[in-house]
Amino acid sequence: MAAASSSECGGPAVGIDLGTTYSCVAVWRHDRGEVIANGQGSRLTPSCVAFAADGAERLIGDAALNQAARNPTNTIFEVKRLIGRRFSDESVQEDIKLWPFKVVEGREGRPAIVVRHDGDERQFVPEEISAMALAKMRETAEVYLGKTVRNAVVTVPVYFSNSQRQATIDAGAIAGLNVMRIISEPTAAALAYGLEKMPVTNRDRTVLVFDLGGGTFDVSLLNVDPGVDIDMGLFEVKATAGDTHLGGTDFDNELVKHSLREFIRKHGSSDIKSNQKALRRLRTACERAKRMLSSMAETTIEVDSLHQGIDFCVTITRSRFEELNKHHFARCMEAMEGCLRDAKVDKNSVHDVVLVGGSTRIPKVQGMLREFFDGKELCRSINPDEAVAYGAAIHASVLSGGSDDDRRLVDMILREVTPLSLGVEIIGQTMSVVIPKNTAIPTKKVRNYTTLYHNQIGVDVLVYEGESASTKDNHLLGQFVLSGIPPAPAGVPGLDAIFEIDANGVLHVSAVVRDTGGKNSISITNHSGRLNKEEIERMALEAQKHKTKQIK
Repeated sequence: MAAASSSECGGPAVGIDLGTTYSCVAVWRHDRGEVIANGQGSRLTPSCVAFAADGAERLIGDAALNQAARNPTNTIFEVKRLIGRRFSDESVQEDIKLWPFKVVEGREGRPAIVVRHDGDERQFVPEEISAMALAKMRETAEVYLGKTVRNAVVTVPVYFSNSQRQATIDAGAIAGLNVMRIISEPTAAALAYGLEKMPVTNRDRTVLVFDLGGGTFDVSLLNVDPGVDIDMGLFEVKATAGDTHLGGTDFDNELVKHSLREFIRKHGSSDIKSNQKALRRLRTACERAKRMLSSMAETTIEVDSLHQGIDFCVTITRSRFEELNKHHFARCMEAMEGCLRDAKVDKNSVHDVVLVGGSTRIPKVQGMLREFFDGKELCRSINPDEAVAYGAAIHASVLSGGSDDDRRLVDMILREVTPLSLGVEIIGQTMSVVIPKNTAIPTKKVRNYTTLYHNQIGVDVLVYEGESASTKDNHLLGQFVLSGIPPAPAGVPGLDAIFEIDANGVLHVSAVVRDTGGKNSISITNHSGRLNKEEIERMALEAQKHKTKQIK
């Protein structure tokens, strides 16, 4: 299901950064962007949902995070690492080991989160939990604007797969939002940065956006062209790279593992690993220590009565933190270098290096970037926590037509690329690429194929995404059968595979028998891993009932 057009729903349009650890919402009005604070006065809202085990109460955001230590098994966080994935995915299996809440295999191989709620055991799919976070951002905007909000541009990591993008659109629908467009997080940040730069420069710039957030890492190389005057701007993505499973949470995990080793070494209580309340309190202390190390050479990780009445305190230095996470930092640099190689751009041709995401505050990250770019000053003029939502709000205003009164936004053009190669399986489980990675979208590509056997009257079309030459190492998006091929010797019938990617980065595939016009197609949006229309409507209705219950 593609997102509805902006004309289908009236009212203001907002930009939402749906983050792994924190979310943010912004709006463009009165010729400027406004990042909206929540009811606690914070411009960032924890992407956290909690359920009362013996009551009907559901908490979202700060309220959920504040009670996490005493209700760990019913407090859900980092759900972005589950959305659009299969339960069997290696990353899902690794994360399950670290989370206090329970994740099981649900319908059609999807992960399901198990909680005790209102006296019963309930299962929620990741889209439902993400929808609760999106609904919180929507309500935050409605309180601020005094109007009903239906339209939104929602951001996702560059390397989100087709199924992850679709699942995010589904989460928006459950939250009662018309997701006008899905755009990549670093592209949104580049919009925020470019709007600031356009009035003061009349030449195009090559901008590298380094986006290291709480759970994901993205890097994008863009060309920002202000055009012939400041009334027009072109933002064109040249190449992308990243990791949907790398961010501040991973740095926290290394500190947690280090602290557990120290606790067990000193006290011999290895059963602490099964004490979920202790682990939740320890994780909070480790995250606090990580933040402190951005401005201090050393700090302590300290928790009173952590386990079996034992107080825990360990000193951690910045250099030790960097040593624990050196493999994660190396992955960041490898991805960035790969992005430059894919774009065939020398590092000396990069005009600006823009830092986005809270984890870019880590001194080691900034030091590695300065060293790589030969001492270049890094751009920190935009708020790394808010830039993505700010840029999404700019694009939401453009799409909704609300930019007509602001000459800076008129004719602003955004061109993104597809992050992963897309193709079909041919003989020998070989990946035949139809759309290569970093192809500008929207796009349409046609590739010719034929039959393998004599008198073959049908073929299985298996659609994959990924960079491996072998389909077994890539991700199966969907499949269908093309029938009605006239009997003929092998290699004679002409078959066309047609791939189309829309502006949201969502794929539609069809296949045609050239001689007869016989056709079959698949909207990859309907692959087996996705919620169907009835499920989305049911979940949206449940969400609305819960909202009504809370109001009463």
